[in-house]
Amino acid sequence: MGNGVASGYGQGGTLDVAKFLGDLPFTRFHVQLLLICSIVTFFDGLDFSLIAYTLPYIREQMVLSSDQMGLVSSAAVLGQMIGSLAGSYVADLIGRRPVILICTVLSAVLTFTTGLAGSPDMLIALRFVSGLAIGGLLAPAWAINLEAMPPGRRATAVTVIMLGFSLGGATAAPLTNFLAPTYGWEMVFYTCGTLTLLLAFALLLTLPESARWLVAVGAARERIEPLLRRFDPRFEGSAHSGFMLSDERKTSDKRSPQAKFMELFHGALAFITPLIWVAYFCSSVAMYFKASYGVQYLEMLGLARTDAAWLGSIGGLSGAVAGVLLLRFTEKRGPAWIALAPLLAAPAALAIGLGLTSGPLFVPVVLFGSVMLGAGHAAIISMTAIYYPSAIRSTGGGWASFMAKIGSTGASYIGAYFVVSQAAVMDSYQLSAVVLFGFAICALALAPFARRLKAEEKAAASTAAASPLPAGASA
Repeated sequence: MGNGVASGYGQGGTLDVAKFLGDLPFTRFHVQLLLICSIVTFFDGLDFSLIAYTLPYIREQMVLSSDQMGLVSSAAVLGQMIGSLAGSYVADLIGRRPVILICTVLSAVLTFTTGLAGSPDMLIALRFVSGLAIGGLLAPAWAINLEAMPPGRRATAVTVIMLGFSLGGATAAPLTNFLAPTYGWEMVFYTCGTLTLLLAFALLLTLPESARWLVAVGAARERIEPLLRRFDPRFEGSAHSGFMLSDERKTSDKRSPQAKFMELFHGALAFITPLIWVAYFCSSVAMYFKASYGVQYLEMLGLARTDAAWLGSIGGLSGAVAGVLLLRFTEKRGPAWIALAPLLAAPAALAIGLGLTSGPLFVPVVLFGSVMLGAGHAAIISMTAIYYPSAIRSTGGGWASFMAKIGSTGASYIGAYFVVSQAAVMDSYQLSAVVLFGFAICALALAPFARRLKAEEKAAASTAAASPLPAGASA
């Protein structure tokens, strides 16, 4: 896009960055950004999921009780709850890039150090602090891609990023199967921590800041122009004396956490935000029963440990891919279609919980339910930050993640008490079916409010186009 074309995106010398980005095709820089963040979340998912697959070995070595297993599994999720709020809020203040870099370094160091844990208490403490870092980077990683992608690809972009997280989680199973029996569970954490630290050094050279966020907070043009040029090398910033975002309402200038929190309930968001929170909470309960104890549950139901790990890995990865396909459909048709995944996963979980899948049906039903659960979870994650303006997008994603982690923490802790008998494990599947139906109800209720918010954004964009900012202003 040359200078003559670019100048058409604003009046009076002001460039409408929203229109500039929205009218771009899917460029090489978009692909690069998606790839970078997917690699980040790959290692994030790998580091986070290691405990699920190493826990059987740790339990035997440290002779963990049910209480201790619950605390080990829930500690990282509790850390994520706090980290998601802190990281997302800071990312809306200082930018997405520095938060992602800092959290990646901390995640690497803490994952490596987990291998040094010599007692249950030390292991619990390290998993909690590691969760702080993991929780802090997810919302900024979502935001930096949402703010760069063309319309119609934003939800799918987040799902692709979370595919990286799921692929990392799936990789934890074969990695543990390869290393733990011979070298011990500690070597699994040493290996992953070292690889994540190498990633952090690579990010220093490759990870950009969000151009949309820079415009939203009124950053200097010297920071904005080079980023826009990465989308289109022919862009010349000298033709424009200011920048604006016509498709976003002006948020409060207050930087306090309370002010940003209240922005999450502005207009139609007063209905959308709670629905997203409840849907994500319900999905997380079911997801973390599987993520934290899936291997041990399947062991209790008769599968060998390594077979259970492989089944969990395949189901997790397939679910993430299914989530991408589901989001490509729902971005055009609306969020109500997200309900399809939990509506299919819930009967599968219920069938297992009622003992209706014995014999050759067992593995296919477990795999199908796992895929549908993963698809729905990936889809609802992608919806958490789409409807928020750039200045509070990371905060919106962070609070949704916080609410989800309440469910995750509860599932990670309570789930240990089902690892006592086949009957108790079957009860856990019945509970999963109940929360999955709750997830589906929220997704269906979200659809009309989402359409209303889109109408409000369209009206705001029309108003901004009719009354552009004066030359030299920045939105």
